[in-house]
Amino acid sequence: MSDNELGAFLRGCREAVEPAEVGLPTGTRRRTPGLRRAELATLAGVSVEYVTRLEQGRDRNPSPQVLGALGDALRLTVPERVLLRRLAKEAGGGQGLCSHAVPPTRTVRPGQRALLDRLEPTPAVLLNWIGDLLAHTRGYERLVRPLGLLDAEQPNLLRYLFTDERARTAHPGWNRLADEQVAHLRHETSVQDPYVGALVDELTVTAGAPFADRFTAVPAPPRRAGVETVVHPEAGTLRLAYETLTLPDDGLRMVVHLPADEATAAALDRLGGRTPGALRAVSG
Repeated sequence: MSDNELGAFLRGCREAVEPAEVGLPTGTRRRTPGLRRAELATLAGVSVEYVTRLEQGRDRNPSPQVLGALGDALRLTVPERVLLRRLAKEAGGGQGLCSHAVPPTRTVRPGQRALLDRLEPTPAVLLNWIGDLLAHTRGYERLVRPLGLLDAEQPNLLRYLFTDERARTAHPGWNRLADEQVAHLRHETSVQDPYVGALVDELTVTAGAPFADRFTAVPAPPRRAGVETVVHPEAGTLRLAYETLTLPDDGLRMVVHLPADEATAAALDRLGGRTPGALRAVSG
């Protein structure tokens, strides 16, 4: 394995970009394929000396802003940008995805499934420490499937919240909800966890500042209970009280949603095709 993977990757990407792709004349005196270093430097808004140092491995700590500018100039795809960020982190002495790292829990114990069954028809969900949805009640599925949260092969609350525009439409209090979910990530995991790091790298690229600024800010403790408003395409505006139950031995948390008023209780009953009164409103 090369000790300058970041530089080799940047050079390979530079040489793969045809000048015409970025609006530059092709010319007839090019000795190497792709862009010249000077052209990449101009497009990215950095000096040609800096591009040279990065490619030669003499500078291994490009800032997130520089990585973003290089990604734009090189027309990198999202997976390529995530890889660029990971290579930069490793080049700067950060940890990669180690083979001995413990992966996030993705199994659900029978007792946990039984608890979810007992909670029906209440909307309730079980999540691991990086926000993957592992199991949920049918009531939760009826609540969130029309919002798009379950569309992905492996639904993830953070990924949905920060990269799916439907999340902002469904949650008028999106900013507070985003703050809380990032707070859970910061407080319930180690920032050195490589699986957390992989998700952070991905969302820094795909979601940009709305995620990255929250993650790098001084973390506030997450709220364990509260009331949120959901604008549902089928049930209308809902006010949902939530309680968060932590299962530290498994690295999981269960979030249970209850109607915060009688109108929401009736709407959830209609959504589930139930007789009114199956769910009762709570207050406080």
